[in-house]
Amino acid sequence: MLNTDFTPPMLDGVCASKLHLPPQSLVSVHTIFEYLCQEFPHIDQAEWQQRFHDHLIYDAAGNQLQLNSPYQGNSHVFYYRFLAHEIEVPYEHQILHETDDLLVVDKPHFLTMSPTGQYVQQTLLVRLKKQTNNADLTPIHRLDRETAGVVLFSKRPQSRGLYQQLFAERQVKKIYHAIAGYRAELPFPQTIKLRMQKGQPFYTMQVVEGEANSETHIELLEQHNGWAKYRLSPHTGKQHQLRVHLNHLNIPIQNDPLYPEVQHKAEDDFSRPLQLLAKEISFPDPVTGQIMHFYSNFKLTLK
Repeated sequence: MLNTDFTPPMLDGVCASKLHLPPQSLVSVHTIFEYLCQEFPHIDQAEWQQRFHDHLIYDAAGNQLQLNSPYQGNSHVFYYRFLAHEIEVPYEHQILHETDDLLVVDKPHFLTMSPTGQYVQQTLLVRLKKQTNNADLTPIHRLDRETAGVVLFSKRPQSRGLYQQLFAERQVKKIYHAIAGYRAELPFPQTIKLRMQKGQPFYTMQVVEGEANSETHIELLEQHNGWAKYRLSPHTGKQHQLRVHLNHLNIPIQNDPLYPEVQHKAEDDFSRPLQLLAKEISFPDPVTGQIMHFYSNFKLTLK
């Protein structure tokens, strides 16, 4: 009887991805290698060949597959993702707090949360998995690659849903700091409410007419030489919400590569970090019942 309880081991902080294989009648390939090349056309065939050569492809029973391994419909395969070349992010994270269920981490600028695109090893999740040797680590929420600050990770699948529910029920309070333009005519504090949707390019957001679906409370902390430091309290969690809201007020965040205009930077250019910081997070711990409150050790300063 086929053993389908196989779970591939974590390798160098990377967990295997699982891919379902459709019935043979729905595909026109003869080998699993051919199917992977067809399913992921953006990945060079030579890279798949190397993964097979390095024994990084398994079938559902845990057998290492070869380039000529026949296609197995109505099953699944596991594969690992490693990149031949990755740009090293020269900034380090810090673990702020740890319980049996939760890991609270201070994320630096420029570090992507999870493997995607051109980053695998140089992501916060993989760095943490290597550091803790915990393959179950999972982000409970996310920060943009450009944003620094406090982020939460689940350590155990058994309690993960409890923490995720906190965010779904808006029981988590987050406070950000930002350095952005200063306009004397703008009154603060103020609450801005806007309707946001996907923009062009697809990885940006835009403001449109209609009922608001995003809300941020903005306070002015200090200002100097045309720049100001703001305290931002988002009441919703739309993608790029804080960046879009400040840009809408014509005070875009300092060094923002997307707003008001997309500015393409070299991947190894770490000279101008986005001046946005997830400074505080607080929530009732669903396991202990305690009110938890954490602060980033990073600081944004006016110059």
